[in-house]
Amino acid sequence: MRPATLLTGRAAPLPGCDTLSGIGKTAVTHPLRLGPEGFEGDEQVDRRVHGGVEKAVHHYPLDHYSDWRAELGDLQALTAPGGFGENISTAGLTEAEVAVGDTFRLGGALIQVSQGRQPCWKLNHRFGVPDMARRVQQTGRTGWYYRVLQTGTVTPGDRLELIDRLAPDWTLRRLWHALYVDRMNLVELEGIAALDVLAEGWRKYAVRRLESRRVEDWSARLDGKA
Repeated sequence: MRPATLLTGRAAPLPGCDTLSGIGKTAVTHPLRLGPEGFEGDEQVDRRVHGGVEKAVHHYPLDHYSDWRAELGDLQALTAPGGFGENISTAGLTEAEVAVGDTFRLGGALIQVSQGRQPCWKLNHRFGVPDMARRVQQTGRTGWYYRVLQTGTVTPGDRLELIDRLAPDWTLRRLWHALYVDRMNLVELEGIAALDVLAEGWRKYAVRRLESRRVEDWSARLDGKA
């Protein structure tokens, strides 16, 4: 069981552009209600691609921050949890251990891993690094999302307790490798397409690749706008 830092944020302009984003999160010190679409007091601007029941809560490992600082230096966004828009920060738990369908008790709530995080161009502005989104995708240091199975109140420092594993072989690292490294491994894609506990949007990526025999274009998501 790992104690969790809870983080929320409101919409603000991204550095270097006029686009509003809720990616900047700060730690809270009081209990929060966790509802079907996330923590009270947290804001998502573009609801087409952020938030919703399958991306209600974003978890980013604190473990990755030291790696990013080693590569990028002491950027402001790397001084404390919240740089990647995460709602939950813990140490000692990464994409290599966490699998789709892993179910955790957190305070009075029950949450389940639904998918990995697909980085987008807003990270480039957040960090002032033009290819930050691509770096996140290429390294697999993406973080992940939860769906909320049981709403409830969560207090900072509550421990994240693993209570069930529905697809332990399908770690987030394995999913990342299939989608972004070994991208046309048909056996892996068939497995992803049939993985019922995985968010439907991610299963559709596998289905489309199986049908089209080609990989989707990521440039708009990763590079976005200047």
